[in-house]
Parts: sequence; C-alpha cells; structure tokens
Amino acid sequence: MVVGIIIGASIFVQPSEVNRHVPTIPGVLAVWLTAGILTLFGSLVCAELSSVYPRTGGVYVFLKETISPAWGFLWGWAMFWSAHSGIIAASSMIFARYVGFFVPLSDTGIRAVAIAGILLLSFINYLGVRQGSLLQTLVTGGKVIAIVLLLLMVAFFGAPAAHSATPQTAPASFREFVLGVSAALFAFGGWHMVTYTAGETRDPAKTIPRALLIGSLVVTTAYVALNAAYLYLLPLSKVTSSTRVAADAAFAMAGVRGAALISALVVLSAVGVLNGVILAGPRTYFAMAEDGLAFRWLARIDPRFHTPARAIAIQAVWSCVLVATGTYRALFTRVVYTEWLFFALMSIGLIKLRRSPGYKPVYRAWGYPWVQIAFAAAALIVAAISIAADPVQAATGLLLVVLGLPVYYFWISHANH
Repeated sequence: MVVGIIIGASIFVQPSEVNRHVPTIPGVLAVWLTAGILTLFGSLVCAELSSVYPRTGGVYVFLKETISPAWGFLWGWAMFWSAHSGIIAASSMIFARYVGFFVPLSDTGIRAVAIAGILLLSFINYLGVRQGSLLQTLVTGGKVIAIVLLLLMVAFFGAPAAHSATPQTAPASFREFVLGVSAALFAFGGWHMVTYTAGETRDPAKTIPRALLIGSLVVTTAYVALNAAYLYLLPLSKVTSSTRVAADAAFAMAGVRGAALISALVVLSAVGVLNGVILAGPRTYFAMAEDGLAFRWLARIDPRFHTPARAIAIQAVWSCVLVATGTYRALFTRVVYTEWLFFALMSIGLIKLRRSPGYKPVYRAWGYPWVQIAFAAAALIVAAISIAADPVQAATGLLLVVLGLPVYYFWISHANH
C-alpha cells in the first residue's frame, strides 16, 4: 500500500523539474536520495501518531489532538483549497501530457483532457466504493510495470547517451539544491495517507511502521534507479527540457513503439493515482463534518450509491478550476510548501506529545528527538525556500490557507450559539 500510494505518475515528469535546479548527475541522484530520507523521517513521525490516534482523518486528527483544533481545521481547509485538490489537478496534467503522445494537444487541449479525466473519475467514485476500488485494482500495477519495464529495457537494449565532453556545470547552490528536493518531494507525496487506515489495520503498532520503513526504502531505490536510467539514456539537457521524460527515454531505446508502450502505462498509472486521491480526499472532509468543523451536508451519504457524493462533487469542481487557472509547476510547488509547513507542525506536535506526563504510545519512533527535530527543520527550510523562490504565487496560496483562521473562529462561535 505504501509503495502503491507513493509511486505515482509524477516520477515520469518530475525529473525534468529537479534537473532545472541541479544540473549535475551526482547532484540529481543526491536530491532523490535526500527526498527519500525526508520521506522516511516523516513516515516514522506519522507511524507513532497513528498508533496513538488510529482514527479516520490522518494528519487532520494528529494536528487537532497535538497542537489545537484550529490547526486541524486549517489542514483540512488547506487540503481542499490547495494541497489535496492541487495533487488531483497536477496529476491530471501529467495524465493529459502523456495522452498528448498519442493525440497532439495544445496547452488548452491538455487542460481540457485533464479536466475530463477528473470529472470521469469523480463520477466513477460517485457511483460507489466498489467501482472506484475495482478501477484502482485494475490500474495499480500499471505504474510498477512501467518502472520495471523501463529498467529492463535499459538493461537489455539501452545505449549510453552522448554526453557533452565539456566540464559539467558547477555544483548547485544550497538554495537550488533545496528547490530540487522540493520538486522531488512531490513525486514522494502521499506517504502520510497510509496512516489513515490505522483503525482498520491488524496490529498497526508493528505493521504500519514496518510497512513505512520498507515501503520508503523500496520507493527511494526505484526512484534513484529510474533517474539513473534517464540520465544514462539521454543527455542531461534533454532530461531537463523534456515534458515526457519516460517516453523520451523509451524512444531512445526502442523507437516509437517503445515510447508508445511506456506512455500507455504512464497514462494507466496516472489514472490510478487520480482515482486513489479522489477516493481518499472526502474521508478528511467527512471526518471534519462529523466533528462539526465543516458543513454537515458534506457528511451526507448518497442513499442509493452509499458514497459521500457532495464531498466528491465539490472536490471535483475545485480541482477543475485549479487545472484551468494554474500551470503544472505552480500547482505542484503550492502542494509541496503547503503540505510541508503542516508536516513541520505535525513533528512539533509529536515532540510536545512525548513530553506529556503518562504518555505511553504503542509504538515509539526511533531517533527521538533528533530525527523529529531534523524533519521539522528540513520541512520548514523546504517550505521557506519554495515560498521565497516565487513570492507572488506563494502569497496567493498562503492567503487561501490563512483565510481559514477567521472562518474557523466564525464557525466555532456560530456552533456555540
């Protein structure tokens, strides 16, 4: 489940975004390794918190219980307006880019296909959990097959690219390295979602930490190997400029047929990612509505299909608005800095919890307090440098989050009356 959630379609696009900031081969591989380590540290924080609060809602519940209900509300608010809907929007753009391999699409055409994908998959999830789960089962293997197939093609058919004989670019600055890590972290996104199922997992205190550790290591190994393959097959400049790097790498080995096969698998993978995220999002909105921190009608279950139809519908509409108004780069950047500000708070919440008298968790994350402090500090650095790199775009995204505070206090005062 960890591997299935983390490995998404973004690994077939995001290397180009990383290479823009870190234009050396050792630097690129170091970025992906660093992002994997941060994902592991965050996973361990989540694992301990999920053993203490094994309830539906994940990060929303953790922040609500360890920091304050206001911060839990802000996470759910940010999920809807920026982070979670942004993942749906960005993933749908990846889906449309690879559809563009088969049918040439303009920028407007890419956005139209992305919106169509969101609406279709939201409708399937509206029809029922069984339909959404069946689709997920059918397409989950696509992304893993794509990675394994590409690596096997490299092993048997790959020839090294003609890299420039001129000296490589100077190592990236700390700022550029962090921006590269920020871009890579989007491809690692979703690791916290597995903790949402803690209440339904057998022996979660042992199972979830073990799954997070093994899953994080498997994904990091796969991502480093895949990027090494891209850089082996294509010149660094080609990887940086590509909008469909997996298809270009396959084309370098096996021509149009190879590129078409990989592109089809990436489209399948993107469908799986989109479906999974569309399926997961309404769980948090449902939990908030149950707690009285969102409109009660969001918790309404459709009498015929037994799904949170209204939550699915408004999520779909806002995700389509983000596709229509934002670029892919702006979308994934906003997701990363928004999420990682809250992840820093989540780690601080665990440190605060550890100091509580009588605190006896079922599972204790190793490395306390240094791993938790390092994770919180790294999360703040990633968020701060991402925000500083594009302050105008960041101001818009952060304003959406901050507006949640007056809404929360209005909501609470209204509820009390």
